Amino acid sequence: DRDAHIKSADFFDAEQYPTATFTSTAVRAKGDDYVVDGEFTLHGVTRPVELALEFNGVNPGMGNGPVAGFEATTVLNRKDFGITIDMPLEGGGAVVGDKITITLEIEAGLQA
Repeated sequence: DRDAHIKSADFFDAEQYPTATFTSTAVRAKGDDYVVDGEFTLHGVTRPVELALEFNGVNPGMGNGPVAGFEATTVLNRKDFGITIDMPLEGGGAVVGDKITITLEIEAGLQA
């Protein structure tokens, strides 16, 4: 029931907006780490987003050449993307917060 409700028009409206996309526009150094700038589209709304990118190193991989590891994180406000449902709790607060943390664990290999 919960999953169906999250997919409904109350939240993500997955029938009308079946995908979320991120398109990077730049990568820049920030201290020892990096920032990936881009455009994130969710619920039919596109907004600029910065991903904090940490380089975790390179390992030999599993026979297909070296693999680089990264972790990328950002915090979004769901209301910025038109997901405005409010479900207050009887004792105060809300069932669903406004801020959402996204964490990506990325492995990248060279392609010929």
